Amino acid sequence: MPRAYDARDAERSLFDALLVARTRHGAKKSILEDQNRQPLSYTDLIRASFALGRKIAQITEPGENVGLLLPSSAGVVVTFFGLHAFGRVPTMLNFTSGLRNLRAACKLAGVKTVLTAHAFIEQGKLHDLVDALETNAKVIYLEDVRAKLGLSDKLFAAAAALSPKLFAAKSKPSDPGVILFTSGSFGAPRGVVLTQANLIANAMQVAAHIDLDPDWVMFNPLPTFHCFGLTGGVILPILTGMKAFQYPSPLHTKQIPPLIKDCKASILLATDTFVNQYARSADPGELSGLKFIVCGAEKVRDETHNLIADRFGGVPVLEGYGATEAAPVVAVNKPDDNRRGTVGGLLPGMDYRIEPVEGIPEGGRLLLRGPNIMAGYLREDGGVDPPEDGWHDTGDVVTMTDDLWITIKGRVKRFAKIGGEMVSLTAAEDLAVAVWPDGRHAVISMPDPKKGERLLLVTDRADADVSMLLSHAQSIGAPELAVPRKILKVSEVPVLGTGKTDYVAIQRLADTQPRAA
Repeated sequence: MPRAYDARDAERSLFDALLVARTRHGAKKSILEDQNRQPLSYTDLIRASFALGRKIAQITEPGENVGLLLPSSAGVVVTFFGLHAFGRVPTMLNFTSGLRNLRAACKLAGVKTVLTAHAFIEQGKLHDLVDALETNAKVIYLEDVRAKLGLSDKLFAAAAALSPKLFAAKSKPSDPGVILFTSGSFGAPRGVVLTQANLIANAMQVAAHIDLDPDWVMFNPLPTFHCFGLTGGVILPILTGMKAFQYPSPLHTKQIPPLIKDCKASILLATDTFVNQYARSADPGELSGLKFIVCGAEKVRDETHNLIADRFGGVPVLEGYGATEAAPVVAVNKPDDNRRGTVGGLLPGMDYRIEPVEGIPEGGRLLLRGPNIMAGYLREDGGVDPPEDGWHDTGDVVTMTDDLWITIKGRVKRFAKIGGEMVSLTAAEDLAVAVWPDGRHAVISMPDPKKGERLLLVTDRADADVSMLLSHAQSIGAPELAVPRKILKVSEVPVLGTGKTDYVAIQRLADTQPRAA
């Protein structure tokens, strides 16, 4: 049975929560590893955080928002906790978001110092990003910082690891834990301030919802600039005693499956797109050792469920749902209660409201309040706009069962009004997925002089045809209004670095090709 949710767990700072986990699970327990295969224990992590954090503290100010431009690795985790040990605020920078968004994020958060790594910049060929950031911030390379660690630094770190409460900066649960930026799939990214209590609470909410074993290994290939990768892939396992195995890119579809087997991973954290790719490239024994897979950020297709079930001994694929503003997990299915088509049960400790949306008869707009809901959005003056009365408007249209299992019907923005009827663009995408399950599809609305709006399917299937969509819709009794009558065929459907569909880029693409047919 999972442990009961206890709100008191979040009544401490993030660094104190790390110390509590060390006491609970053992100082020598191996808790962090990456592709370099040099595992760190709790004490190793705490000692390294003090050593690195002390050096960073010498070039930054208390309370400063410090940018992290790093892939998922042991290094980013050490840096994250090192900043907390000295009262700095990790500000996670999305290196896939493009120069304009990256610079806007740094400006919004007042980032004066960016921490990165030579190896990462070289391998990712990200020199243009560094050049752009250096116009407003100082870029520091962690290899250079580590090279300056002397005997006095190591002695300090050893002493601090023995008596961490004497050395760590004093902070409150309500202090900022991280600044993240929304994915920008529908517009410009927004800066989200999550408190230390938000992050701890969300990890404990998940642990109260799903029974987690401290002997398990969490394999995380998702970036820590995405809240799913940070909370689910780092904070959750480390605070609950599981080893957090970090991998720098979810795109390495051939390298990841054998590594999952080799590191004896129990849980894989990913998105539907990546899981589908891993399943296609993996040998049968490479994923079958997993207890379950957790998918977020996008809808899990039936094809992915079936592919995993058929090839890997019935490993459950648990679809979940979240938002950066919720730190991020809102709901997730369970290994012993996995309902396809839903995003699982609402996590404990949360309040919800479902408000009706005009023209949408089934379900309503979901609003949430709870210990994991953000402090607020960053303002340009450095202040924070909190959610009104603590309620966050998700913008998602959902239905909910009596036992609080949630089904996403679409975003409020993802409905089109055609001939006076509200049509879900998500439902239209589902039609395309059903007809061509191995393709990637996105449906957007375009202006139409006669009906107000019309649907456009953007797909990577060269053989996509409207007649096949119509035929399938008729066979399942779906309304013909939900069938896109125009198709734009592309070699690749634009996606964000997190694996989500990039609707902003798709809209721009469609706008340049008005005669798509």
